[in-house]
Amino acid sequence: MAEQLTGLADDRALLGRTSTAERVSDILRSRIAEGYFPPGTRLSEDSIGGALGVSRNTLREAFRLLTHERLLVHELNRGVFVRVLTVEDVEDIYRTRGLVECAVVRGLGEPPYALEGLAAAVTAGQLAAVQNDWKGLATANIHFHRELVALAGSARTDELMRSVFAELRLAFHLVDEPRRLHEPYLARNRQILQALQAGDRGEAERLLAVYLGDSLDRVVEVYRRRVAEGGQGLG
Repeated sequence: MAEQLTGLADDRALLGRTSTAERVSDILRSRIAEGYFPPGTRLSEDSIGGALGVSRNTLREAFRLLTHERLLVHELNRGVFVRVLTVEDVEDIYRTRGLVECAVVRGLGEPPYALEGLAAAVTAGQLAAVQNDWKGLATANIHFHRELVALAGSARTDELMRSVFAELRLAFHLVDEPRRLHEPYLARNRQILQALQAGDRGEAERLLAVYLGDSLDRVVEVYRRRVAEGGQGLG
């Protein structure tokens, strides 16, 4: 917990003079998405409020916002915890991803496309893989898909998928072999990027749809195995 709180203290400068619950929730959402707070983690009001320098009321409102986004859960007389997803949650996340991400690629229009963000995410993933940093590779993978969604140029779509990707990171935390999950998709990200660089959005959409289907099967396989083993790590 100390490492996470140190990171939050670094984020304090982002709040500025106009600290609001929305900005606090933005920071916490990002930290959850980056894997700093794994599923099941209890979030201490005193520790997090102190690290960010915000009032208890502001922090509680931020918690309420993130609970509404299904990232946190409040347990009576116990406190606020990072949510642990179910198999049904994972299936719904991927259903949403398929609907949105494939529609973004399909609706891109005529090339060329602004692919600098996608290319940077692929490069970051390659570096993480070389360093055997599988958490870093997972982060780069999510960044790739976030940049893909951003190609739509829609603030509403970005906002919708921001919480979806944060939930996705919660699912990744319960994968017991992160290298097996994430490493194959680095090459697939590169293939999607190359298809878009060639202006072939039809091929990019096809690759993406297969990619999401395979990823769903792998993550659900892990969740079902955990349930069969007695529900370890599942809520």
